[in-house]
Amino acid sequence: MKISIIGNNLTSLILAKSLANKNINTQIFHKKKTYNIKSNRCIAITRENLKFLDKNFVIPKNLINPVNEISILNEQNKNDEILNFKKKQNLIFLIKNNDLIKVLKKSLKKIKFIEIKNSKFYENLLNKSKNELIINCENNNFYNKNFFNKKFYKDYKSVAYTFLLKHKKIQNHKATQIFTKYGPLAFLPLSNFQTSVVFSIYKNKKLINNSEIVKIVKNYNKLYSITSVSKIEKADLIFESARKYYYKNILLFGNNLHRIHPLAGQGFNMTLRDLKILVKEICKLKSLGLPINENFNKHFENKTKPYNLLYSNGINLIENIFRIDSVIKNKISNKIPILINKNQKLKNILMEFADKGFNLN
Repeated sequence: MKISIIGNNLTSLILAKSLANKNINTQIFHKKKTYNIKSNRCIAITRENLKFLDKNFVIPKNLINPVNEISILNEQNKNDEILNFKKKQNLIFLIKNNDLIKVLKKSLKKIKFIEIKNSKFYENLLNKSKNELIINCENNNFYNKNFFNKKFYKDYKSVAYTFLLKHKKIQNHKATQIFTKYGPLAFLPLSNFQTSVVFSIYKNKKLINNSEIVKIVKNYNKLYSITSVSKIEKADLIFESARKYYYKNILLFGNNLHRIHPLAGQGFNMTLRDLKILVKEICKLKSLGLPINENFNKHFENKTKPYNLLYSNGINLIENIFRIDSVIKNKISNKIPILINKNQKLKNILMEFADKGFNLN
């Protein structure tokens, strides 16, 4: 059994390592070394997904910052929480995107079952019968344009501004989300000295420059004594969900399947849940000595697509509610979240769902 993976990104590297650990041969095809791109992005990983990653490669503990409390505020309640999630166990773990890629690169060196090829002609894989399965983890290539160009789509009409705050030492294990009049603002603790900021600003607010954005963030900041601010990165926010997960023996994967709003920190976790299912199903076929073909791809789509659509549309619903809420001066978030906050049983259910999703394994 040999599997071809297209793309040299976080998803493709984790997938290759997970399959190699099951003694399954993989080839990674790519056109450029995307993992060398510097970025301020950080990734939120749920407790359940971190267990899966720990089984496949070792992430140094000093690179991961555990979060045991999540605080939700709104424009009218900048100082008083409308909702708080807290557990004895950590809720999520935060790591810089670049740090995780470096760990993966190191773990992939000299692995018997992985071959990495820099190739401009991987579209020819479709005609090579020896490749039983082609997993496309790359955006905007030959396969996407020709076979997967139909998607469910929504423009959030927002821009995500991402940057890092360096600050004086603080016990930094509490994430904060503020639903401001400009859009959702998240403070994501990376260490006792550093915090990531993700500010998703509605385009109709028309903020003109980075210094104005930093000034607004500092006005909402109540925790950190800031010493410096990194370069700001920005990206338009859209929702995309693939209408079709496969074409013949090509399986679409990763961000190609679903891109969602970052407000809940669930995008990468959805991909990891898909990845666990994919690896498990491939191993089943291997144990039975069966080939992977179009029927396998159909099975994977049927198993994951309904739940992915339900989960991602749930995130869209939350985004819509708080967008409307900002217009009507927090009349929704001054009532509903406060009621939820009083019901610990319901909060436990929500925390479990955020950790495990629909738990299809």
